[in-house]
Amino acid sequence: MAARDHARGGTAAVAALCSVQFADVLGVTVVVTALPAMLADLKAPAAWGSLVAGGYAMCFGGLLMLGARLGDRFGHRRTITASLAVFALGSLLGAVAGSVLLLTAARCLQGAAAAASVPSALRLLTTITPDGAPRRRAIAAWSAAGASAGAGGFIVGGIVTGLASWRWIFWAYLPLAAAIAAAIVRAVPRDHGPRPAGTLNAAASAAFTLAVMAIVAGTTLIAQPDRRPVGLAVAGLAAPLTAAFLIADRRAAAPLLPPAALRAPSLRQGTIGAFLNTAATSSVMTLATLYLQDTRHDSPLAAAVTLVPFSLAVVAGSAVATPALRRIGPRPAIAAGLAVIATADAALAASAARGWAVPACVAAAGAGLGLSSVAATALGTGVSAGLRGTASGILNTAAQLGTAIGIAVILLIAAATTGLPGPGTGAPVVAWATAASIAIAGAVAFTRSPRQASAATRALGPAADNTCRRSHPRASLRQSGHDVRAEYP
Repeated sequence: MAARDHARGGTAAVAALCSVQFADVLGVTVVVTALPAMLADLKAPAAWGSLVAGGYAMCFGGLLMLGARLGDRFGHRRTITASLAVFALGSLLGAVAGSVLLLTAARCLQGAAAAASVPSALRLLTTITPDGAPRRRAIAAWSAAGASAGAGGFIVGGIVTGLASWRWIFWAYLPLAAAIAAAIVRAVPRDHGPRPAGTLNAAASAAFTLAVMAIVAGTTLIAQPDRRPVGLAVAGLAAPLTAAFLIADRRAAAPLLPPAALRAPSLRQGTIGAFLNTAATSSVMTLATLYLQDTRHDSPLAAAVTLVPFSLAVVAGSAVATPALRRIGPRPAIAAGLAVIATADAALAASAARGWAVPACVAAAGAGLGLSSVAATALGTGVSAGLRGTASGILNTAAQLGTAIGIAVILLIAAATTGLPGPGTGAPVVAWATAASIAIAGAVAFTRSPRQASAATRALGPAADNTCRRSHPRASLRQSGHDVRAEYP
């Protein structure tokens, strides 16, 4: 069965699965530069902007673990194609939305569909590609697709809004979803073999979803001075909801977080890397977009063009990641990527975003993100095949939380130090410097030995396996029967 999957796992299948990641992650940021035009067209107050932008991320991040379980339960290819149909429905609702309430509902529906498809796509990607160089290349392509989509969303939204209308952002998703679904059906093997019986663990799924949504919605509201008390109250719900999730999941016959996943040091460390990657880059890109339009008075199209180097550099950084993983292993590669991101963020702050500094600095940040994101995905998915669906959900959830929390913190600092977002303000130097400090702290943490890193991440789960205590940088991937030597020869 595995041999048949590997035989079918060619370039077309990898491209189709990576296109799922690209389309879904693009939705997180594609409306950011278009928000002013959206709100003006729908005659909605500025306060709705956070709900339109955050609704997608809230449902995407909150439902990822349930999405991973849906794929395991009903079949991964079947889950992807059904999710693409739901995503297209959400896109249609967004394209014809006559009110900001309907637009927000459409974004939430898109996010929920994305949450169901991404874990299954990554699970299939790591199953149909053989160990060694083919899987390294596939993971690099997957990470490049996600990172470039997250960065490209700012650009695509600005270009489409500047040249046509924000509604075309949603109209364009209809043929895109249809094309991806056709590619999946044509290139990806059919679901086969027995599927696990039992329930979807509804109680734990609901508690986990609400906890993540509370974090995303709360941090989004905290970034707005007039809504900060409400945001604090909503974010405060995350702690009891997380406790409820842990209690319900431990008692379930089919837990969302299997004990083997909690014991996997590579998954814990990959999760931290995924969180830091987006916290240190999505926040900077969002703030740069606002700075270019509010302070420099650039149009959405001009702002998008200024940020194009970020997306291009992400692809370049991802290409470098494959030989880097083979030479030095994933943990040093994450550290190197975060160090590049920190340098870029610090240079942006030091230059106060003058002239050529913005495209040059965001290009450097994109290169670091490409390297680090590939390494974090490789590290986090270095588990047994049966855990890769769960690993995908955890890694993507961490990335969405990094985006939401990073943006909230950086915007809060920017508002306190410069008044941005808002017209007529200066460059948010302190906020960008804060993002740089987040990245450099992560780089330092990943340069420590696996023994030290295990102590730093022990709060996220049970004590690390003895495999995490070995000194070799790749040793943390050797658990659950996964042969790292085959993947990193």
